[in-house]
Amino acid sequence: MTSSSTTPLSKDGQPRFPLGEELKIRCWAALAFCALWFLGKTTRKRFIHSEELFARWQRGEQVILAFWHGRILMMVFGYHGPKACVMNSIHRDGEIVTRVLKRFGTHAVRGSSTRGWTGGLKGMLAAHRQGYDLLVVPDGPLGPPEQAKSGVLQLARATGAPIFPVTYGAARKITIKSWDQLIIPFPFSRLAYVAGAPILVPRDATSEVMEDKRKELEEALISITKIADASFSPPQPTSGSATP
Repeated sequence: MTSSSTTPLSKDGQPRFPLGEELKIRCWAALAFCALWFLGKTTRKRFIHSEELFARWQRGEQVILAFWHGRILMMVFGYHGPKACVMNSIHRDGEIVTRVLKRFGTHAVRGSSTRGWTGGLKGMLAAHRQGYDLLVVPDGPLGPPEQAKSGVLQLARATGAPIFPVTYGAARKITIKSWDQLIIPFPFSRLAYVAGAPILVPRDATSEVMEDKRKELEEALISITKIADASFSPPQPTSGSATP
């Protein structure tokens, strides 16, 4: 893996790779796009508790979407706003993801919560000023899983945009044994996207308020993820029902 600290940048801020590495990136990006496109076309999708989020888009309001790293794969198909921007790292794997997202219409700025956060934050703020919704993975890029970091709260405080916790579950899927327990739906599976209530961060929020909002976001993401997964679980018998 190419480190972001050694990857040279072009004049426009885009990473430059040696020819051999560039060819590998192009091949992996093409394969990843085709696989994701196929999943997007064959899976059946429904939306739960998403009325307010869709209403905001219809009114032309900008939002921040926050979701766990383990639910990142199919999130591009749950987005129905005008245009979105995500922060991504500049090493090789990040470049592959950036190129795939670009083909689905999602813009990316360079940076991460572990490397280049200041530059990435500035890029996200600039994207917001240009009318983009912001997509943030609060437990990325390396965890701990399902523990929200404060970066998304900083964006919300600076922009005034509401944070909508979002997630999805799949009826048929595999779970990768990675730090984030990434789920990959099977083709032709059913997906359920779930949105939580918006979280507003005052522009004058103190450190104590920021921590309260961080906990609120973390709890909301855990809650809606359970709802998404439970939507495909068989119904449990009610108390007092007859046992066959």
